[in-house]
Amino acid sequence: MSRYVLIIILIIISFTILGFSNKQPFSDSLPLFGKVIVVDPGHGGRDPGTIYGSLYEKDINLAISKTLEKVLASKGAIVYMIREDDSDLSSIYDKQKKRGDLYRRILFIEDKKKHTDLYLSIHINWYKNTAWSGAEVLYHAINPNNKILGEILMKNFKNDFKTKRNLKKTDLYLYRNTTVPGVLIECGFLSNPNERYLLQQESYQEKLSNTITNSVIQYFQTISIEEDG
Repeated sequence: MSRYVLIIILIIISFTILGFSNKQPFSDSLPLFGKVIVVDPGHGGRDPGTIYGSLYEKDINLAISKTLEKVLASKGAIVYMIREDDSDLSSIYDKQKKRGDLYRRILFIEDKKKHTDLYLSIHINWYKNTAWSGAEVLYHAINPNNKILGEILMKNFKNDFKTKRNLKKTDLYLYRNTTVPGVLIECGFLSNPNERYLLQQESYQEKLSNTITNSVIQYFQTISIEEDG
């Protein structure tokens, strides 16, 4: 369990002791209270992801994911990280290391003990044309809520980052086999000089995390309204 769960427990106790003296509704203060979210920093260990010189996608994915973990937890979410260091989930017995790693990520997300509400897979893009830039979201239709989440994320990426990218479908192994709602988030292009610089900055990683978290909040509000309707 994430170390930030303890922080959330302390926040709840503090609110109880204070008796909500600021009159702010609990749901406004911790809009993700009780939601279980798995953050999946893409690649890791023997799998570096895309590379530019000494920069590895896996390291940037992890940095963004750790910041995202903090922001989600600050809004009340219970956050599980698929990895918290430079490692992968493959086994020494796996003939296909990459497939073994992805298979165990699916098991981690789908673990019934976690009662996962949502997963967020964090990656960095690459393209031969270095002018390509912008965050984008990919989803699989295995769960109808995936598209809802993807649309909300893309709308906010366009508003907050002026990205010209659009929501896309994916048939990659992890996403077509994970029934829990979730999406693949490509946070930018390592091949683009400007974004390559920005993606390494803590302030930019925090901005990305805030946009993702606000989108998650809007997602749960949206499906709640649809379920009530």
